[in-house]
Amino acid sequence: MTQAAQDPVVGHVLGTRYRVDRVVADGGMGRVYEGVELGNERRVAIKILHQDIAQDSVNIERFKREAETSHALEHPHVVEVYDFSQEKPAPGRPEGAWYLVMEFLDGDELRAILDRDKTLAPERVLRVISQAALALDSAHAKGFVHRDLKPENVFLVRTAEGDTVKLLDFGSVKFTRGQDKGQKLTVMGTTIGSPFYMSPEQARGAQDLDHRADVWALGAMMYEMIVGKVPFHAANGPQILFKILGEEPEIPSFANEAAPPEFDDVITRALAKDRDKRYQSCGELANAAGHAFGLTGLCADWALMSDAQVAAKIAEAKSKPKTPPAVAASAAPIAPASPSPPVQPIASTSGNDALSGDYNARPKPPIGLIAVIVVVVVILVVVTAVMAAR
Repeated sequence: MTQAAQDPVVGHVLGTRYRVDRVVADGGMGRVYEGVELGNERRVAIKILHQDIAQDSVNIERFKREAETSHALEHPHVVEVYDFSQEKPAPGRPEGAWYLVMEFLDGDELRAILDRDKTLAPERVLRVISQAALALDSAHAKGFVHRDLKPENVFLVRTAEGDTVKLLDFGSVKFTRGQDKGQKLTVMGTTIGSPFYMSPEQARGAQDLDHRADVWALGAMMYEMIVGKVPFHAANGPQILFKILGEEPEIPSFANEAAPPEFDDVITRALAKDRDKRYQSCGELANAAGHAFGLTGLCADWALMSDAQVAAKIAEAKSKPKTPPAVAASAAPIAPASPSPPVQPIASTSGNDALSGDYNARPKPPIGLIAVIVVVVVILVVVTAVMAAR
């Protein structure tokens, strides 16, 4: 029998409201269950903090922030959180379990999809990036920086029209407007986030981190969805961060012919080491990505379209012939070249043609030829002198 099947929480009712039915997933911070809210029979996802993790007050504060931030955002592309509490002592959990209750999502994490399919079709990439950008720009406007964007925290609810994005896990959020009231969860020089999607300023442990770190992470995920691998890869975390700080990723169009050359420029700017040279918002990045594939309008438009509609627009853009540069109408026509005057023969007044006629009218030997002749003459003189001395 598996550990999940032996879980004493399954079948238990948390807070007299939430019946726990089955284990859905295990994570580093906690275990996720499917359950039902009693009274209205609403399906819910219940995330319970691991007992050993719950021994650290910082971990409990991050768990609390995940609940409070997700609830405060109230965005269609951020998972909705219903409740956050601590369970009274129960069998198997004498200390009482910390848990949060969220909307139940049918689908897959982006990580699972990339592990299976490696790359995504351009239309799917653009819709995912567009929806994520809308959620992130909304969070940034309220003073929240996610700080741990990665495929594991992007959930795709699959529908007939395509994916509906739900951003997860705001437990590592940074507040940029003092919402933490001075309660810092990190110390100088520490980093938060997955190293594969970490911006250079995160890699350096910068304390003035802002929303452009999320722009970088979104660009890194977009790169992986198109290319099939992360932009910077190494055997361990420090080596990954070293590459992020000092190297450039492989050009996307080299790895996937579905990526137009214009997309290469988008990635270059999204992953700029200097955040001032990066796109200044996630929406700006998503807009540029769509335009690189030939779409018109803005990411807010594409987020509402189906995969089929976006794919049709990309195909339509590809089918349009490239317009050659226009010739200015005011440009004067090029006049035909005038015929060269006939060359007059050099008149000869004696039997010595070299001394007759106009010297300037005669063609002159090239300087290079003169130099060669001089060198040959000097060599002949030297050879003759040596032979005479013998």
